[in-house]
Parts: sequence; structure tokens; C-alpha cells
Amino acid sequence: MEVAVIKTGGKQYVVSKGDSISIEKLPGDLKKGDTVLFDEVLLVDNGSDTTIGAPTIKGAEVKGTITTVGRAKKVDVVKYKPKSRYFKRRGHKQPILKVTIDSIS
Repeated sequence: MEVAVIKTGGKQYVVSKGDSISIEKLPGDLKKGDTVLFDEVLLVDNGSDTTIGAPTIKGAEVKGTITTVGRAKKVDVVKYKPKSRYFKRRGHKQPILKVTIDSIS
């Protein structure tokens, strides 16, 4: 089983073929069904040989297909000060992409 560690959106993800991951929104106008190329590959393990990048592996890439374009669950932001009648509530939904990994090379 081939496994890779990719970096996108300031985070690192351990992925293998067929996995589905939720990542930060990428720049550009992306739609469902578009192909995404991750070129910041930090590690590739194919079961018998492990390649570690310094910091990335040159020529290695992971391809995926966008399955969902949407927003994450709402995060509530609450500001409260006791005894002063101060209460503020705001919400935020972060835009995300759900990507299914097609190949690791």
C-alpha cells in the first residue's frame, strides 16, 4: 500500500490511493470534478522503500479529484463579560474542498 505525506493549506496530510480528505480552499475557480495536483510531497512509502524529502521530494506528485466544494461546520465566536451586560455572538464557516486521491507518483 502506497502512502504519501502532502502539504497544503499550511497543514500536512497522510494520504493513500482512494482516500478522501477535507482541505483548505485552493486559489482559483475550482468546481466538482476538477483535478488537483499536489506537488509538495514530503514523504512517499510504497511498502518496501521509503523516500523522505529535504524538505520536499523533487518530481513527486499526488493527483486528486474534487468531490465537494462547500463550507465547514459553523464555528461560534462568543465574547462575554460578566456583570456588564456585554454579550456578542458571531459565527464563521470556513470554505473547504473535499478531495479524493487518485494516484501517487
